[in-house]
Amino acid sequence: MTGLGKSPLAEALPGASLRAPGQLPHPRRELGGVHMAAARLLAVALSVGLLLIRDGGGLSVSGAEELTDTSSSSSSPQLSTVVATESKAESARARRPSVEQELDAARAAIRRAARRRHGDGSNVSSAAPEWFRGDHVDYALLARVYRNPAAFYRSYVEMEKHFKVYVYGEGEPPILHAGPCKDIYTIEGRFIEQLELITGGVRTWEPARAHAFFLPFSVAKMVKFAYRPLSYDKTPLLSIVADYVRVVASRHPFWNRSAGADHFMLSCHDWGPEASRGDPELYANGIRALCNANTSEGFRPGKDVSIPEINLYTGDTPQQLMEPAPGLSSRPYLAFFAGGRHGHVRDFLLQHWKGRDPDNFPVYEYDLPSTTGKGARGVDRQRDYFSYMHRARFCLCPSGHEVATPRVVEAIHAGCVPVLVSDGYAPPFADVLRWEAFSVSVPVADIPRLKEILERIPMAEVEQLLDGVRLVKQHFTLHQPPERLDMFHMILHSVWLRRLNFRLNQ
Repeated sequence: MTGLGKSPLAEALPGASLRAPGQLPHPRRELGGVHMAAARLLAVALSVGLLLIRDGGGLSVSGAEELTDTSSSSSSPQLSTVVATESKAESARARRPSVEQELDAARAAIRRAARRRHGDGSNVSSAAPEWFRGDHVDYALLARVYRNPAAFYRSYVEMEKHFKVYVYGEGEPPILHAGPCKDIYTIEGRFIEQLELITGGVRTWEPARAHAFFLPFSVAKMVKFAYRPLSYDKTPLLSIVADYVRVVASRHPFWNRSAGADHFMLSCHDWGPEASRGDPELYANGIRALCNANTSEGFRPGKDVSIPEINLYTGDTPQQLMEPAPGLSSRPYLAFFAGGRHGHVRDFLLQHWKGRDPDNFPVYEYDLPSTTGKGARGVDRQRDYFSYMHRARFCLCPSGHEVATPRVVEAIHAGCVPVLVSDGYAPPFADVLRWEAFSVSVPVADIPRLKEILERIPMAEVEQLLDGVRLVKQHFTLHQPPERLDMFHMILHSVWLRRLNFRLNQ
């Protein structure tokens, strides 16, 4: 495997640090006492044999050998027809671009798009306004929110045309091929489920045609079924990951071909990063899609993928967040927060701001006042929570026990500017989005100055931030089935970018 130096997306998206690895160490695995080199040769031989299998033909490798041995006989017209048909099909396959040739073409197209400029100096595709929203969006807004609109547009289109993901079939639910589809780990289960249900498009059943390979395990389900509560012993999680990688590496040639560099996992559990340490190559080389995207704890933005955390209590987006968000004039509060003391950041926030200015800067622990005249419980409590979000210009999104928080997605859906109060957090989709165009980032040390920082932002700038929030909302929305540019596809696009950034030697 070789790096590409400066990738097309790194060139096209200023500030994006995409992967450009050097030569990776050649993997060495043991399989039933046989050195893995022999296993790789066996896997290659089997893959060549499997090329002879036709849809519905049911030919085995041995059957293909028998067919080759008898093909010289002219006594069977039917057999001659079969051989001729296979020869044409193999010729067509020979003309089909390789996986790396497809990626080379995509890289070239993205570079060309990135170099195009309009008369106003902006880098925006002429199709972008309708493509991004379905209605008119001015070029200035696109250029402000997207690092390079034309490059993103072309990259996304190239992904739709070419990107193929192979999902390993080994393993059984509930730990494999399933995940939680509601509550705090919603995205983990929904992504696995949606990728498993796709019958075309990005998913392929031909691993030789895949650009990336998905490891369909759920860390949240591992914790539920394999972790002993309060033991703080995460060894079972690491063992499951190690065992699964060992299985797919022994049955397929693809892991050892790249040392895991074209494989990806996805986890929204806090322990996702640690679970990935179960296999050293997965941790070092693989693409880890994580909610807990903490750069101070080993998350690498150029290699790993930050994914949004979303808390769907029932599995569906709350009705209040599906309604049109109020405009700036209907938001009397400067900022709002309500939540528990989950971690030192929230504890620091509540110490400084809880109850200090409820008329302009309401910050509550679990004592959120009811806006309906009822006790804030259950559905009423959730309704009250979103009601406050709808009336605030800024929504405080402090880290919890780990850096990610579902409040970021909730704020965007409520039409409220998210304020990321954290240290070391790499926000989702930052390869293509300028987070400063629709959010505010505040270091934890500046929590005592929060109100002052937000008050100093001019109203005209607040309005621009809200325009950005409205534009990116589609990227933070889950649909069933998935829709273009939604959260599911933006996660895939993030994986696609990282796959573009290295080339396998063939």
